[in-house]
Amino acid sequence: MLRVGLEQKVVVVTGAAAGIGWGIARVCAEWGATVVLADINDASGRAESLCAQGTESIYLPLDVSDAGAIEPFMEEVAGRFGRIDGLVNNAGVTIEGDFLDFDLGNLERLWQVNQRSVFLMCQAAARRMEPGSAIVNIASNHAGASVAGYEMYAATKGAIVAMTRAMAWSLGDRGIRVNSLCPGLTKTEAVAKVAEENPSLAKSFNKMHADNQYNTVEEVGYISAFLLSGCSGALTGSNITADHGLSASLCPTDDLK
Repeated sequence: MLRVGLEQKVVVVTGAAAGIGWGIARVCAEWGATVVLADINDASGRAESLCAQGTESIYLPLDVSDAGAIEPFMEEVAGRFGRIDGLVNNAGVTIEGDFLDFDLGNLERLWQVNQRSVFLMCQAAARRMEPGSAIVNIASNHAGASVAGYEMYAATKGAIVAMTRAMAWSLGDRGIRVNSLCPGLTKTEAVAKVAEENPSLAKSFNKMHADNQYNTVEEVGYISAFLLSGCSGALTGSNITADHGLSASLCPTDDLK
């Protein structure tokens, strides 16, 4: 029988202090997982709030751009809980800039945080995972279609999708599933603040989407939890785009009128 929840599972979520990562951590806890909130920013208060709701959760600091910190981090998680059943690679940075003048330092940071860290986190987690474990790599709908100034950001997100497909085969014999998720515009704390301060922009945000609304962090969280659970047992090497139809449109129809 397929298990709907994540009971008795230990799940690591990176970038869990805020935004999409915090939404994913909350849903994983709601589904019964023990959640390890990993972030460069302090998420101890977030972890305590999940514990207050009856779910075992801890915050462990982690800078995913520090390649040398990842293996010790995973060793600490495995040492504390005796297992790692799920990993959600959500930590990332968004840096835009003029293509002809793009700063090399920013290019390196995008690669280190968005791409290299996903490879190293998956590698370190998989070494400690048992059959039945699952990995979810958070990419972006920029992996499929992007805009000017986001060349390197889009490249790192596209790389996540490509790596995920290969990892599914590398880890399939070990019973570990690997999938990617490409969220579109999501109502994080930062996006909600921008929308509140700019009503006309908020209206435009809605009109970009087929159903006049865009992702909540909880929606992204539920899809992530599903991919971690036994309900998605047939999915590995798959990519899910979750953007309320944004990427299904060639262009805004109003532009054709």
